[in-house]
Amino acid sequence: MEMTRKRIQIKKIDNISSRQVTFSKRRKGLFKKAQELSTLCDADIALIVFSATSKLFEYASSSMHQVIERRDSHSAMNRLDRPSIELQIENDSNEILRKKVEDKNRELRQMNGEDLQGLTLQELHKLEEHLKRGLINVSKVKDEKLMQEISTLKRKGVELMEENQRLKQVPSLIHVHRQSSESILSNSSNLPEDGGSDTSLKLGLP
Repeated sequence: MEMTRKRIQIKKIDNISSRQVTFSKRRKGLFKKAQELSTLCDADIALIVFSATSKLFEYASSSMHQVIERRDSHSAMNRLDRPSIELQIENDSNEILRKKVEDKNRELRQMNGEDLQGLTLQELHKLEEHLKRGLINVSKVKDEKLMQEISTLKRKGVELMEENQRLKQVPSLIHVHRQSSESILSNSSNLPEDGGSDTSLKLGLP
């Protein structure tokens, strides 16, 4: 019976000696696989590995310097292409917005009874129903505004009537006050001029 190989759990090896042995084996295996890939597929490969002790290991199928230069030039080309991609996205967004504005302007003209020749019978019927609903809403809001204005005018009319009644009462109050003042003055004029003689007579003094 063939024994199945136990899979090693991929995690950091705590034992330093085991870690160094595993690093050496895996590094050699990695470089061997890179060499095979380069030979089989004609790929240009470069590997750079630093150990835990900062020791450098590298492999290049041709020249490490040439591969790095190729990599840098490729990254620079990507950076140059990115603005053009972003510009294309921006142009696409502007085109979408422009089309939306045109559609809304055309709908507005059609609601004003213009630019109707290209519409089908179904589209014309839909536009008519839309206008009817809009007219109902406008009439509803207009009626509400009229009722508010009528209510405001009625309230102002009541306030004006109350103010008119108050102003009518003012002359009556002035007339009553004037009569009271005249009565007091009349009574004062009928008093005897020599108040002392009259008092002495009443008391029977010589």
